Amino acid sequence: MPTSVRKAVIPAAGLGTRFLPASKAQPKEMVPVVDKPAIQYVVEEAVRASLTDILVITGRGKRSLEDHFDRTPELEWELERKGKHAELKQMQAIAEMAVMHFVRQAQAKGLGHAVGMARQHIGEESFAVMLGDDVMDEKSRVLEEMIAVHGRHGSSVVALKKVDPSEISSYGCVRAEPAGEDNLVVIKEIVEKPAPENAPSNLAVMGRYVFNAGLFQALDGVRPGSGGEIQLTDAIGLLTEDETVHGYVFEKGRYDIGNKLGYLIATVELALEREDVGPEFRAFLAELARREGLV
Repeated sequence: MPTSVRKAVIPAAGLGTRFLPASKAQPKEMVPVVDKPAIQYVVEEAVRASLTDILVITGRGKRSLEDHFDRTPELEWELERKGKHAELKQMQAIAEMAVMHFVRQAQAKGLGHAVGMARQHIGEESFAVMLGDDVMDEKSRVLEEMIAVHGRHGSSVVALKKVDPSEISSYGCVRAEPAGEDNLVVIKEIVEKPAPENAPSNLAVMGRYVFNAGLFQALDGVRPGSGGEIQLTDAIGLLTEDETVHGYVFEKGRYDIGNKLGYLIATVELALEREDVGPEFRAFLAELARREGLV
């Protein structure tokens, strides 16, 4: 039966090798996009979708993630002393926006293993999984819509987006059939990072999921792959054999900050939307474009 969703799991135990050297001494999730660390965008998205119980799966060297969402009495006292009340309120809001929990993944055994570590915290509830490499525009309602689909059908839901066939080898890819509703398909098969000539479609799996607790049983049935890793994709494939798994297809609002170009695009576009820096930044970009002969 359909159940409400109130918990989110954010896997954040990876080493972030694509962002070296910036990620050598700080978690990639703490790399700022404009002036907020990437993971804060993800947590804010969860809160907008009414998910206020959030479990972050961390690893060694990730203590700053916990510190970021904790209160900082010394900083708050200094801001209060200097009369910086707006900044003080902002810092307090970070610590109060959700109930945050942290569990450490001792060994890097894949995304499926990381999500499986949430089993005790989730229990028998439905839950969302949100990958930190995907930052969604504040106006995006993808996660809310996925939760609504879960509420109507009681099914697990996977976010999907059409990509150029040349890019499909960077993603999980699905074979799907129409589900009779706008933006909704039924996933029949899922393949991890297929070669373009072997891909069943150009529908790529994005980093947002809503699962029934049955996912944990599916994870138990996954055989470790390369490097002993447990793949989340394999667990979703097992789910499709026993129950309906929906795909929610969307087009806009997602930034892939897991690669450097995507990170730069996200920084520019999100900065342009800001009231405090957007107008001056837009003027700078216009002048830069003229100076470089781009317009």
